Amino acid sequence: QVQVVESGGGLVQPGGSLRLSCAASGTPFRVNAVGWYRQAPGTERELVAGITNGGSTNYVDSVKCRFTSSMDSAGNTVYLQMNNLKPEDTACYYCHALVNATNYWGHGTQVTVAS
Repeated sequence: QVQVVESGGGLVQPGGSLRLSCAASGTPFRVNAVGWYRQAPGTERELVAGITNGGSTNYVDSVKCRFTSSMDSAGNTVYLQMNNLKPEDTACYYCHALVNATNYWGHGTQVTVAS
């Protein structure tokens, strides 16, 4: 059974950095694409970054030049490097992975940016 698990969240001060990981297991297939979403209380889930196994990336304007997504060479772990974090980045971050034409969601990892 395919599992997608996020990790790396935590509490960080404004201006700090975190690196989130999204690991897919239970499949012999490479991850085709991953979307990083976030949802703060009382808001809708929004797509903030995406990456394909070809290396193409895209970012919402609010995180451009601060967030960078990458994929490991095995094609089963995707990272989201988040720099210069701001309080408005506080949210639960979710990984949405496309593996062998099937979509999978992780359970999320909380990121809190506060002094």
